[in-house]
This record gives sequence, structure tokens and C-alpha cells, in this order.
Amino acid sequence: MTVKTLEDLLNEGVEGRGVLVRSDLNVPLDDNGQITDPGRIIASVPTLKALVEAGAKVVVTAHLGRPKGEPDPKLSLAPVAAKLAQELGRNVQLAGDVVGGDALARSEGLTDGDVLLLENIRFDPRETSKDDAQRAKLAAALVELVGDDGAFVSDGFGVVHRKQASVYDVAKLLPHYAGKLVAAEVEVLAKLTQDTERPYAVVLGGSKVSDKLAVIEALAPKVDTLVIGGGMCFTFLAAQGLSVGSSLLQEEMIETCKGLLDRYADVIHLPRDIVAASKFAADADSKVVPAHEIPDGWMGLDIGPESTDRFAALLTEAKTVFWNGPMGVFEFENFAAGTRGVAEAIVTATGKGAFTVVGGGDSAAAVRALGLPDDGFSHISTGGGASLEYLEGKELPGIAVLED
Repeated sequence: MTVKTLEDLLNEGVEGRGVLVRSDLNVPLDDNGQITDPGRIIASVPTLKALVEAGAKVVVTAHLGRPKGEPDPKLSLAPVAAKLAQELGRNVQLAGDVVGGDALARSEGLTDGDVLLLENIRFDPRETSKDDAQRAKLAAALVELVGDDGAFVSDGFGVVHRKQASVYDVAKLLPHYAGKLVAAEVEVLAKLTQDTERPYAVVLGGSKVSDKLAVIEALAPKVDTLVIGGGMCFTFLAAQGLSVGSSLLQEEMIETCKGLLDRYADVIHLPRDIVAASKFAADADSKVVPAHEIPDGWMGLDIGPESTDRFAALLTEAKTVFWNGPMGVFEFENFAAGTRGVAEAIVTATGKGAFTVVGGGDSAAAVRALGLPDDGFSHISTGGGASLEYLEGKELPGIAVLED
């Protein structure tokens, strides 16, 4: 099976045609509605710019946050439209609705090279409906905005693991193509599952073992090193019989972790020391303790310096690295050293010729929050959940529907 790409569409010709693009513009906002990390907007620009320059009438659909199927002013795409216009260097209209009267009127008024961003697609409950017929109705309304000779470009990798109207159902109604971002992401992730250069190291962090269990099961037999940090490490430490104080713990996963440690003892590496805190706060009292001496009532909020050095030594010698999830609460300066140390080690590996991938989500946010260079990594994914599901071997509906 093959997937047609944006290049195929451009070769067919798009001048004067309506092109519906599903982008991933789900960026973080602060309390004042300001964008704190525009990474996904910037990543969406190459596909949109190529279509604009080829004379397409571009209609962009995207989501922001998790509105409950109805308009929420705090989750309007207005700040996204402004930033996208800045990055594209041209005006980006924002429709006042998703597929209503304003969206239809604006789409009919588009001229070659214009860009229209529809309001947050998740303001319409049909987008995420489990009812195929409801999603199909929304998809048909989206298609109406680009006309009978329109095309669909899937460029939101962060949502291709979702069977949603703007991701999956529209591809059934229009000629469909993978945008630059989606094509690049799939190519990169394929390299992590086929003929990877060794040593191959995977770094997993974040809060819950349950979120990463499937990827651990999928990758542990294939890698030389599996580093585990973040909140999820405490369930593994508990599985070794250690007391973890009031650290994040998934008690229902302890037996599962015991099994993983038994099977992959030569591959899994856990922290030997922890930065423990008196409470979950940026200004909490903190101290470095051995992993088996976390005081009662205290919680681990970062891996310790010995663990950071040990993990870094493993990573700098790797030829392939995949990283998903921070090592600690990097948003608090006192608990960011572990994540910084691991990230810097991966940058070093990149400089030595390793193929290194940051698996989206909080890891990508950490790279930018810590001021590390994007080009210090071979690839920074825009889709955390989609990246993990791909590596788990799951079929991604938004990719499968593009296959001809």
C-alpha cells in the first residue's frame, strides 16, 4: 500500500482549488491566553506555505485543548491564527464558527493563495463522536468548504491516532495526501522500528507506568538500554521492594513492573538516587537521597545527580536514541537538573552522529523550556501519543485511511 504525499498533490496542480488541511495547532497557553510554545504552529508552516505558493485556497482545521463539544472562548484559535499569520507572512482569516454560516461565507470568498482557519474543530461534538454517522455529517460539511474538486491534506501528526471527523472521515470523501509533517514523522518513526543502528537507547519518563506499558513491552526486546525516570520510576522502585514515601505510585502496576524487571533486568536502568521534596511545590525543601532512602512523607520530584551522570554515560555512547517523558518536574527549576542532564547527553550523542528522536509532548516542551537547541536532536516529534502508538505497533487510523 502507498500513501500519496503533498508533492503528488502539487504535481497534479492546486491553483484555484480548495484544499482542506488538518493541522496540529494544539499549543500550550498561559493564564492570559498567550502561547508559551509555538512549536506545533511552526512545524505546520512548510505544508501550508507550499500550498499557498502554489495558488490553493487553503482551509485549515485544528483543535486546541479539550472543549466539551461546545464553544469555549478560552480555547478559541484566535491567538493561533495571529501566530500562524506571523509565521506565514500573510493574513490568516479566522472563521467565527466551525462549519457554520461564517465559515461557509468566508470559504466562498477565498481567492488563490488565501488561508482560512476554522474555529476549534472540537467545538463541534461530532468531531470526536463514536457514532460513525455523526462524524460523517461533520466531514461532509468540511468538504463543502473546499468544493467538489477539493483535496485533503493530513498534516496533524499529533492526532493521526484518533478516529475523528477531521482526521479520518474527511479522507474518505476527498482525494487525500500526507503533508510534509506527517510524511516526515512516519519516516522517522519507521527508522526506530526497522534496522536501527546500535547501541539503541530508549529513555522513558512521565508520570504513569500504565501510559508507557505498551511501548515498554514493544521496545524492551529490541533495545540495548531502557532508562526509566520521571514519576513512573517510583512504581518500578516499589516493585524492587523499596519504600517511595509519598512519591507518585501506581500500586496496581507493581506486579507488572516486577515482571518487566525480571524479564529485562539487563536492559532496564532505574535511578539510584532521587531529589526528594517535602511537598509538590517549586519552593519545597529538597535533598538528594539514595533511591532506597526516600523519607516518609517526602516525594521524589527528580532523578539525582548520580543517576543523571550514569544515564548520560549510557546515552552519549548510543547510536540511536528515542526519548519520551521528562525525568522530573522540569517546570520547577529545583527539579529540572535530571531532565536537563539527559537532554544534554542526547544532544552530545547527536553531535557524535547518533540518530536521536524526541517523542513529542512534555519532552518537546522541556527541550524548549530548558533552552536547548532544536537542531541538537535529529527530530522532535509533534505527536507524543501518536509516536508511542506507532512504536507499539498499533495501526493509526489517520495514517491507515491515507493508504491506497
